[in-house]
Amino acid sequence: MEPRTVLTAFVITLFAGLATGIGGALSLLTSRTNTKFLSVALGFSAGVMIYVSFVEIFFNAKDILVAEMGTKAGTWLTTGGFFFGMLLIGFIDKVVPSAENPHEMHTVEEMDGKSEWHKANLMRMGVITALAVGIHNFPEGLATFTAALHDLQLGIPIAIAIAIHNIPEGIAVAVPVFYATNDRKKAFRMSFLSGIAEPIGALVGYLLLFRFFNDIVLGFVFASVAGIMVYISLDELLPSAREFGEHHLSIYGLISGMAVMALSLLLFM
Repeated sequence: MEPRTVLTAFVITLFAGLATGIGGALSLLTSRTNTKFLSVALGFSAGVMIYVSFVEIFFNAKDILVAEMGTKAGTWLTTGGFFFGMLLIGFIDKVVPSAENPHEMHTVEEMDGKSEWHKANLMRMGVITALAVGIHNFPEGLATFTAALHDLQLGIPIAIAIAIHNIPEGIAVAVPVFYATNDRKKAFRMSFLSGIAEPIGALVGYLLLFRFFNDIVLGFVFASVAGIMVYISLDELLPSAREFGEHHLSIYGLISGMAVMALSLLLFM
Protein backbone atom coordinates (compact mmCIF):
# COMPACT_ATOMS: atom_id res chain seq x y z
CA MET A 1 0.00 0.00 0.00
CA GLU A 2 1.40 3.41 -1.00
CA PRO A 3 2.58 5.69 1.85
CA ARG A 4 0.68 8.59 0.27
CA THR A 5 -2.61 6.66 0.52
CA VAL A 6 -1.96 5.84 4.18
CA LEU A 7 -1.03 9.45 4.95
CA THR A 8 -4.15 10.80 3.24
CA ALA A 9 -6.38 8.39 5.17
CA PHE A 10 -4.66 9.41 8.41
CA VAL A 11 -5.12 13.16 7.73
CA ILE A 12 -8.83 12.61 7.02
CA THR A 13 -9.18 10.71 10.31
CA LEU A 14 -7.31 13.48 12.15
CA PHE A 15 -9.76 16.04 10.76
CA ALA A 16 -12.74 13.96 11.95
CA GLY A 17 -11.32 13.50 15.44
CA LEU A 18 -10.34 17.10 16.06
CA ALA A 19 -13.85 18.29 15.23
CA THR A 20 -14.42 17.97 18.99
CA GLY A 21 -12.60 21.31 19.11
CA ILE A 22 -15.33 22.85 16.96
CA GLY A 23 -17.91 21.81 19.53
CA GLY A 24 -15.77 23.25 22.31
CA ALA A 25 -15.41 26.56 20.47
CA LEU A 26 -19.13 26.79 19.68
CA SER A 27 -20.11 26.19 23.29
CA LEU A 28 -17.68 28.84 24.56
CA LEU A 29 -18.53 31.52 21.99
CA THR A 30 -22.22 31.57 22.80
CA SER A 31 -24.31 31.96 25.91
CA ARG A 32 -26.99 29.67 24.51
CA THR A 33 -26.83 26.21 22.93
CA ASN A 34 -28.36 26.04 19.45
CA THR A 35 -30.32 22.86 20.08
CA LYS A 36 -32.18 22.93 16.78
CA PHE A 37 -28.92 23.00 14.85
CA LEU A 38 -27.53 20.14 16.93
CA SER A 39 -30.68 18.08 16.40
CA VAL A 40 -30.56 18.42 12.62
CA ALA A 41 -26.77 17.91 12.49
CA LEU A 42 -26.86 14.74 14.58
CA GLY A 43 -29.74 13.37 12.53
CA PHE A 44 -27.81 14.20 9.35
CA SER A 45 -24.73 12.38 10.63
CA ALA A 46 -26.83 9.32 11.54
CA GLY A 47 -28.42 9.32 8.07
CA VAL A 48 -25.01 9.34 6.37
CA MET A 49 -23.70 6.52 8.56
CA ILE A 50 -26.75 4.27 8.32
CA TYR A 51 -27.11 4.66 4.55
CA VAL A 52 -23.44 4.15 3.74
CA SER A 53 -23.16 1.19 6.14
CA PHE A 54 -26.06 -0.78 4.67
CA VAL A 55 -25.80 0.29 1.02
CA GLU A 56 -22.06 0.53 0.46
CA ILE A 57 -19.74 -0.74 3.21
CA PHE A 58 -21.51 -3.99 4.08
CA PHE A 59 -21.75 -5.07 0.44
CA ASN A 60 -18.17 -4.00 -0.30
CA ALA A 61 -17.04 -6.20 2.59
CA LYS A 62 -19.20 -9.05 1.32
CA ASP A 63 -17.81 -8.76 -2.23
CA ILE A 64 -14.24 -8.85 -0.92
CA LEU A 65 -14.83 -11.85 1.35
CA VAL A 66 -16.93 -13.82 -1.15
CA ALA A 67 -14.19 -13.36 -3.76
CA GLU A 68 -11.62 -14.75 -1.32
CA MET A 69 -13.60 -17.45 0.51
CA GLY A 70 -16.60 -18.35 -1.62
CA THR A 71 -20.24 -17.35 -1.31
CA LYS A 72 -21.24 -19.21 1.86
CA ALA A 73 -18.12 -18.62 3.97
CA GLY A 74 -17.73 -15.05 2.74
CA THR A 75 -21.34 -14.17 3.55
CA TRP A 76 -21.10 -15.74 7.01
CA LEU A 77 -17.88 -13.87 7.82
CA THR A 78 -19.33 -10.57 6.58
CA THR A 79 -22.37 -10.99 8.81
CA GLY A 80 -20.17 -12.02 11.73
CA GLY A 81 -17.94 -8.99 11.21
CA PHE A 82 -20.96 -6.68 11.17
CA PHE A 83 -22.25 -7.91 14.53
CA PHE A 84 -18.72 -8.07 15.96
CA GLY A 85 -18.45 -4.32 15.29
CA MET A 86 -21.72 -3.77 17.16
CA LEU A 87 -20.57 -5.91 20.08
CA LEU A 88 -17.25 -4.06 20.25
CA ILE A 89 -18.73 -0.58 20.47
CA GLY A 90 -21.51 -1.88 22.72
CA PHE A 91 -18.91 -3.27 25.13
CA ILE A 92 -17.12 0.09 25.18
CA ASP A 93 -20.41 1.80 25.99
CA LYS A 94 -20.98 -0.71 28.78
CA VAL A 95 -17.65 -0.08 30.53
CA VAL A 96 -18.13 3.71 30.47
CA PRO A 97 -20.64 4.64 33.22
CA SER A 98 -23.69 6.43 31.81
CA ALA A 99 -23.25 9.42 34.11
CA GLU A 100 -19.80 9.98 32.59
CA ASN A 101 -20.71 8.93 29.08
CA PRO A 102 -19.84 11.63 26.51
CA HIS A 103 -23.26 11.16 24.93
CA GLU A 104 -24.97 12.27 28.17
CA MET A 105 -24.46 15.88 27.06
CA HIS A 106 -24.97 19.01 29.12
CA THR A 107 -25.91 22.36 27.60
CA VAL A 108 -24.57 25.79 28.45
CA GLU A 109 -27.87 26.61 30.16
CA GLU A 110 -27.60 23.60 32.49
CA MET A 111 -24.13 24.58 33.67
CA ASP A 112 -24.85 28.30 34.10
CA GLY A 113 -25.66 28.17 37.77
CA LYS A 114 -22.70 27.87 40.10
CA SER A 115 -24.90 27.31 43.13
CA GLU A 116 -26.13 24.05 41.61
CA TRP A 117 -22.80 22.71 40.46
CA HIS A 118 -19.77 22.39 42.68
CA LYS A 119 -16.63 23.43 40.80
CA ALA A 120 -14.67 20.34 41.76
CA ASN A 121 -17.43 18.06 40.53
CA LEU A 122 -17.70 20.02 37.29
CA MET A 123 -13.98 19.70 36.67
CA ARG A 124 -14.11 15.99 37.40
CA MET A 125 -17.03 15.66 34.97
CA GLY A 126 -15.09 17.47 32.25
CA VAL A 127 -11.93 15.39 32.70
CA ILE A 128 -13.76 12.06 32.82
CA THR A 129 -15.91 13.05 29.83
CA ALA A 130 -12.74 13.86 27.90
CA LEU A 131 -11.38 10.39 28.73
CA ALA A 132 -14.70 8.78 27.80
CA VAL A 133 -14.75 10.62 24.48
CA GLY A 134 -11.26 9.27 23.84
CA ILE A 135 -12.38 5.70 24.54
CA HIS A 136 -15.34 6.04 22.17
CA ASN A 137 -13.29 7.74 19.47
CA PHE A 138 -10.71 4.96 19.32
CA PRO A 139 -12.79 2.48 17.24
CA GLU A 140 -14.37 5.37 15.34
CA GLY A 141 -10.89 6.39 14.24
CA LEU A 142 -10.18 2.90 12.97
CA ALA A 143 -13.51 2.92 11.14
CA THR A 144 -12.83 6.23 9.41
CA PHE A 145 -9.26 5.29 8.57
CA THR A 146 -10.19 1.90 7.12
CA ALA A 147 -12.91 3.42 4.93
CA ALA A 148 -10.57 6.13 3.62
CA LEU A 149 -7.80 3.59 3.08
CA HIS A 150 -10.05 1.35 1.02
CA ASP A 151 -11.83 4.07 -0.97
CA LEU A 152 -11.11 7.78 -0.56
CA GLN A 153 -14.42 8.78 -2.15
CA LEU A 154 -16.16 6.73 0.55
CA GLY A 155 -13.86 7.79 3.36
CA ILE A 156 -14.40 11.54 2.99
CA PRO A 157 -18.20 11.59 3.56
CA ILE A 158 -17.79 9.14 6.45
CA ALA A 159 -15.15 11.42 7.99
CA ILE A 160 -17.53 14.39 7.64
CA ALA A 161 -20.31 12.41 9.34
CA ILE A 162 -17.97 11.41 12.19
CA ALA A 163 -16.82 15.03 12.50
CA ILE A 164 -20.42 16.26 12.83
CA HIS A 165 -21.04 13.60 15.47
CA ASN A 166 -17.93 14.73 17.37
CA ILE A 167 -19.10 18.36 17.69
CA PRO A 168 -21.54 17.74 20.59
CA GLU A 169 -18.91 15.57 22.27
CA GLY A 170 -16.63 18.62 22.27
CA ILE A 171 -19.44 20.58 23.90
CA ALA A 172 -19.81 17.85 26.54
CA VAL A 173 -16.14 18.26 27.47
CA ALA A 174 -15.78 22.04 27.24
CA VAL A 175 -18.87 23.25 29.08
CA PRO A 176 -18.21 21.68 32.52
CA VAL A 177 -14.49 22.52 32.37
CA PHE A 178 -15.24 26.17 31.59
CA TYR A 179 -17.76 26.55 34.40
CA ALA A 180 -15.34 24.85 36.80
CA THR A 181 -12.30 26.96 35.90
CA ASN A 182 -13.69 30.03 34.09
CA ASP A 183 -10.83 29.43 31.64
CA ARG A 184 -12.01 29.38 28.02
CA LYS A 185 -8.59 28.37 26.67
CA LYS A 186 -8.33 25.38 28.97
CA ALA A 187 -11.87 24.25 28.17
CA PHE A 188 -11.23 24.52 24.43
CA ARG A 189 -7.88 22.76 24.73
CA MET A 190 -9.39 19.80 26.56
CA SER A 191 -12.25 19.46 24.06
CA PHE A 192 -9.77 19.68 21.19
CA LEU A 193 -7.37 17.12 22.63
CA SER A 194 -10.13 14.64 23.48
CA GLY A 195 -10.46 14.02 19.74
CA ILE A 196 -6.81 12.93 19.43
CA ALA A 197 -7.91 9.37 20.26
CA GLU A 198 -9.47 9.15 16.80
CA PRO A 199 -6.20 9.36 14.81
CA ILE A 200 -4.48 7.30 17.53
CA GLY A 201 -7.07 4.58 17.00
CA ALA A 202 -6.34 4.69 13.29
CA LEU A 203 -2.59 4.52 13.85
CA VAL A 204 -2.67 1.71 16.41
CA GLY A 205 -5.16 -0.27 14.33
CA TYR A 206 -3.02 0.09 11.23
CA LEU A 207 0.20 -0.89 13.03
CA LEU A 208 -1.47 -3.94 14.60
CA LEU A 209 -3.11 -5.09 11.38
CA PHE A 210 -0.47 -4.05 8.86
CA ARG A 211 1.45 -7.34 8.93
CA PHE A 212 -1.75 -9.31 8.53
CA PHE A 213 -3.43 -6.91 6.10
CA ASN A 214 -4.86 -9.03 3.31
CA ASP A 215 -8.23 -9.04 1.60
CA ILE A 216 -9.84 -11.29 4.24
CA VAL A 217 -8.73 -9.01 7.11
CA LEU A 218 -9.79 -5.94 5.12
CA GLY A 219 -13.22 -7.42 4.42
CA PHE A 220 -13.80 -8.38 8.06
CA VAL A 221 -12.68 -4.97 9.34
CA PHE A 222 -14.86 -3.28 6.75
CA ALA A 223 -17.90 -5.30 7.86
CA SER A 224 -17.11 -4.40 11.47
CA VAL A 225 -16.93 -0.72 10.51
CA ALA A 226 -20.49 -0.99 9.17
CA GLY A 227 -21.65 -2.50 12.47
CA ILE A 228 -19.87 0.16 14.53
CA MET A 229 -21.44 3.00 12.56
CA VAL A 230 -24.96 1.57 12.67
CA TYR A 231 -24.67 1.09 16.44
CA ILE A 232 -23.38 4.64 16.94
CA SER A 233 -26.26 5.99 14.87
CA LEU A 234 -29.00 4.06 16.66
CA ASP A 235 -27.64 4.20 20.19
CA GLU A 236 -26.07 7.67 20.30
CA LEU A 237 -26.86 10.01 17.44
CA LEU A 238 -30.61 9.60 16.97
CA PRO A 239 -31.50 9.60 20.71
CA SER A 240 -29.32 12.70 21.21
CA ALA A 241 -30.85 14.38 18.16
CA ARG A 242 -34.36 13.82 19.53
CA GLU A 243 -33.32 15.02 22.98
CA PHE A 244 -31.88 18.29 21.65
CA GLY A 245 -34.76 19.23 19.36
CA GLU A 246 -38.18 18.40 18.05
CA HIS A 247 -38.77 14.86 16.81
CA HIS A 248 -39.25 15.94 13.20
CA LEU A 249 -35.99 17.92 13.11
CA SER A 250 -33.93 14.80 13.74
CA ILE A 251 -35.88 12.91 11.08
CA TYR A 252 -35.40 15.73 8.55
CA GLY A 253 -31.70 15.60 9.32
CA LEU A 254 -31.67 11.80 8.99
CA ILE A 255 -33.36 11.85 5.57
CA SER A 256 -31.13 14.70 4.38
CA GLY A 257 -28.03 12.77 5.42
CA MET A 258 -29.20 9.68 3.54
CA ALA A 259 -30.03 11.75 0.44
CA VAL A 260 -26.66 13.52 0.43
CA MET A 261 -24.81 10.22 0.89
CA ALA A 262 -26.85 8.55 -1.87
CA LEU A 263 -26.19 11.47 -4.24
CA SER A 264 -22.45 11.46 -3.53
CA LEU A 265 -22.25 7.72 -4.21
CA LEU A 266 -24.18 8.14 -7.47
CA LEU A 267 -21.96 11.02 -8.62
CA PHE A 268 -18.78 9.03 -7.99
CA MET A 269 -19.95 5.85 -9.74
